Amino acid sequence: MPEGPPVVRLGDIQRVIGGELVGSGEENFSGVSSLEEAGPRDLAYVTADRYIPAALKSRAGAFITHRPLPELKRPHIVVPHPAHAVVTVIHRFFTAPFKPRGIAEPIARGVDVRIGADPSIWPFVTLGDRVTLGARVTLYSGVFIGDDVTVGDDTVLSPNVTVLDRCQIGSRVRVHSGSVIGSDGFGYVQHGGRHYRMPQLGIVVIEDDVDLGANVTVDRATFGRTVVKRGTKVDNLVQIAHNVTVGEDSLLVAQSGIAGSSSLGHHVVMGGQAGIGDHLTIGDMTMIAARSGVSRHTEPGQIVSGNPAIPHTVALRAYSVIPHLPELRQQVRDLERRVRALESAPQAPRHKGKRRSRAG
Repeated sequence: MPEGPPVVRLGDIQRVIGGELVGSGEENFSGVSSLEEAGPRDLAYVTADRYIPAALKSRAGAFITHRPLPELKRPHIVVPHPAHAVVTVIHRFFTAPFKPRGIAEPIARGVDVRIGADPSIWPFVTLGDRVTLGARVTLYSGVFIGDDVTVGDDTVLSPNVTVLDRCQIGSRVRVHSGSVIGSDGFGYVQHGGRHYRMPQLGIVVIEDDVDLGANVTVDRATFGRTVVKRGTKVDNLVQIAHNVTVGEDSLLVAQSGIAGSSSLGHHVVMGGQAGIGDHLTIGDMTMIAARSGVSRHTEPGQIVSGNPAIPHTVALRAYSVIPHLPELRQQVRDLERRVRALESAPQAPRHKGKRRSRAG
């Protein structure tokens, strides 16, 4: 018989996440949901006062909140960071445990392939020569892994992911469908009016705890390595070019792109459709607003926006002028006409007075 959803006492949840329990901890719950979608057996969470009206309307049976909220008239656990607590609750109580499915034939397997304990390999996976897979790796149908690739423990490659020769994937990495790791960088030499392909001899290294969304492309280095460092999260449709380094715990939002040989520090945030030019250094904890074009190095902690990107506060002042440009243009034209009129007007002759002779 199929298993039903897990049932967990609120008091047991409080013991895991800590915080202050307001009300009874005896009620049982079977899931976590949003304020709008939660039912009587669900937990929901409140991260700020602006969500209290929605919480009052919610059907949730209990809450995880940022402060005591007696007006809810339902049990709640008060913690400093409700969203982080919810992540802990979901992983601890409401995520199905890993159950390896083994190796489902047919798969194409090269020579000297090493597969760790408890694999989950779906049909129609291709493994090249000398591939090494860690423990509890999941490969869905259509995954292609080239020669001499290593994949760390607990990594999941979704359907139709491609990892090309010699690339290295760390542990607990998640790569979503359609992503390509290790395709050639866009490197050409111009001579005599023609373009000659520069062989891309390097590799890609994806470190531990990295997430890559759907249809992400990470190009191999010309020489050396293209690196996405530990804990970085990459949204769908992001391009990371050859010889790029993305620092730890960075966030790259959808449709952003990084040109070749640029280096990003740790905790860099790129908004959607932002672009970084080639051979640039982006300082630690830089924030790049959506649709910005970065063409210069940035200092650590800088916030930039616009195209070309400039300090965000300067950009906001500049953008605030844009709606008034037609009016300002008309004012300038009016002033120009007045100046021309003044310049063309006849000037009254100057009368020079006779000098008085000084007494000797």
